[in-house]
Amino acid sequence: MRVVTTISVVVLASAGIGHAVVTSLDENIARVDPFKDMKNRPAAGHGMNVLLVGTDGRDKITEEERRKYRLGGAPCHCTDTIMIVHIAADKERASIVSLPRDSYAETPAHTDQTTGTEHGPHPIKLNAAYAEGGPQLTVRTVESLTHVKIDHYLEVDFTSFMQTVDVLGGVSICTKQPLKDSYTGLDLTAGTHTLNGGQALQYVRSRHVDGASDIGRMQRQQRFLAALIERATSSGVLLNPMKFRDVTRAVLGSVRADQGFGTDELLDLGRAMRNFSPSSSEFTTVPIGQMSYVVKGLGSTLKWDEPKAAALFQSLRDDKPLAPPHKAAHKAAHEAAHKAAAQPETVHVDVAPGQIQVQVQNGSPTEGLGKRVDGALAATGFHTTGQPVNAQDRTLKHTVITYDPRWDRSAKSLAAALPGSELRAVRGQGPLLKVLAGADFKEVTRVRVEDPYQGDAGVVTGDQVLCP
Repeated sequence: MRVVTTISVVVLASAGIGHAVVTSLDENIARVDPFKDMKNRPAAGHGMNVLLVGTDGRDKITEEERRKYRLGGAPCHCTDTIMIVHIAADKERASIVSLPRDSYAETPAHTDQTTGTEHGPHPIKLNAAYAEGGPQLTVRTVESLTHVKIDHYLEVDFTSFMQTVDVLGGVSICTKQPLKDSYTGLDLTAGTHTLNGGQALQYVRSRHVDGASDIGRMQRQQRFLAALIERATSSGVLLNPMKFRDVTRAVLGSVRADQGFGTDELLDLGRAMRNFSPSSSEFTTVPIGQMSYVVKGLGSTLKWDEPKAAALFQSLRDDKPLAPPHKAAHKAAHEAAHKAAAQPETVHVDVAPGQIQVQVQNGSPTEGLGKRVDGALAATGFHTTGQPVNAQDRTLKHTVITYDPRWDRSAKSLAAALPGSELRAVRGQGPLLKVLAGADFKEVTRVRVEDPYQGDAGVVTGDQVLCP
């Protein structure tokens, strides 16, 4: 998440702070070689692609910060955040694509970084590639999945993230709903908040705010990155040479990058991007086809929607914008969405159906009811498993929804789609909600989230997700 801030720093540096200061940045960057001996790589497209990974490294975090921001425990040495940042050839647009950490992937043949053992291709969750083979296996796996050639590699950890936010004086975030996560300690009321480094880390790490899990977390990361760009480019902080020095040290002090991503490249990029702003950035998440794709030995993974993902990555290779080409198109789309939301049969809810995972069980004696309920929920946007089963009890008169209390907002949204259903809390059930269809089931009521940027992984530009 540091790459655009780094670009912003360089933009201002190249505009007048001086070549000598910027040249000194190179000394602060730790170097890795993620492209060593790589063969059979994708063909280069237009523009520049940076693989940006955020690790859970916390070696420099103080004990007080560990306790306050719930950063205890041993790191998994894996990637919490994985993004492809595409800088357009004309240097006037940045397209950021989030890759879910639990994405199902297959690694190329490689040597285990820790044990030296030779491995053939095998299934893996995307974030585990780093632990098994470091930056090189991460790059190779991403290229194999996306067929996008990675030009540069940038890696940041918890420390550099917190320091960057603090030295910028905090970042403003807006939320229409309260956000609370007992795992990270995040506790925000509805409204606008200026987050310091530790609070910002809680915000971008939280996975248990609602049923959206990792998808919701990536959307919050995208919102935060847009706000970070706005703060870095509009506050004037970076125009102060002393502040500029502090920011660059914070951004680059805990960064690792490939050998080719040096001062000259940053300066060239900076000179071409003096007018870069949040509206110049666009964000999306790779389309998901199956939320709970169970793989032996891996457990539940996320399976990409292959045709939609292929189209997305083709756009990156062709250097095409991901967002609608004109704001009028965006306005028309939202007017249509609001019009649809105003229809009597649509109910407003807190969590979008596309972020709610559902397993349907037939709890009635009527054969085929489970399949009918599953299909109706899927048709209205819920992420069902597509594989309804029979419940142990087939005598239910009323439909029941069981849910983990941590996903209570998702449960309420699902209940709104099934009027008359009964909610039952089951601690430890996890993010998957279960519908036990009873004899009273009639139809699914269409529901819609009030926040237009929640739900399916569409494309938004940075200025669309900033605080009003």
